[in-house]
Amino acid sequence: MITMVPMRAALGLSAALFLSSLTVEARAQDASPWLRNGHSAVRLLAGSRSGAVLLGGIAFQLEPGWKTYWRTAGDSGVPPRFDFSKSDNVEAVTILWPAPTKFDDGAGGQSLGYHGQIVLPLRIVAKNADKPVTLRAAVNYAVCEKLCIPVEANPELTFASVASTEDSVLFAALDTVPKPANIGDPNPLTIRDVRRDGKSTVLVDVAAPADAANVDLFVEGPTPDWALPVPKLAKQSPPGVKRFSFELDGVPPGTNPDGAAIKLTLVSAERSYEFNTNLN
Repeated sequence: MITMVPMRAALGLSAALFLSSLTVEARAQDASPWLRNGHSAVRLLAGSRSGAVLLGGIAFQLEPGWKTYWRTAGDSGVPPRFDFSKSDNVEAVTILWPAPTKFDDGAGGQSLGYHGQIVLPLRIVAKNADKPVTLRAAVNYAVCEKLCIPVEANPELTFASVASTEDSVLFAALDTVPKPANIGDPNPLTIRDVRRDGKSTVLVDVAAPADAANVDLFVEGPTPDWALPVPKLAKQSPPGVKRFSFELDGVPPGTNPDGAAIKLTLVSAERSYEFNTNLN
């Protein structure tokens, strides 16, 4: 049996297929292929291009039950490492880190990281705004369930689209990055005070809405060789305050922590903030 298709319908179908192919091609240009390895996959995303500063992203897919790490892993784990030095027409790349999740590390401690799907936004500065930008990333990370597996991937992507199909994904990822804040800011979720209790203990008083869920606090030292523990919520806190504390363990040998710059990341289910202060 032969079915006759009217010429107008055939032309409409051809046009639809052509436009569909353009959409698929554009989407392919805005994201590199997934590089799969064991229990995870990684690829690069390109945002719309305008001017010398570009928005991109590194996307991870993790199998259920598997996780990877934040820029500071917590009590155990391996933070991911990125090298963009083989890129073309790239002056600098800044990684913007979404707020992490806290989870048991299986050894009595707690690690910080991500599970499921996560996008790390990238702020990319081109050397020449009028020339093509090709981002080449050497990505080294670990994926963990009960045991950790090291992974290496080398995704590559050229930023070509004036209007990228990945913009909505990248802007959504930006919304998950902690916002800069100052101690004492009148936000619903904020740090009221940071002070030393003796030489080795630091107390951090947090104000949070009564219905705030899963409030966590993370601390980082001034350099990667500081390995400060994950702050713990005190069993008893002053009224209207969630008091966290951490010990000055993991300070590099021979280092005086007095006056050292630290970064505090305050996270709840609804919002997150980042504070820079000094140990006094």
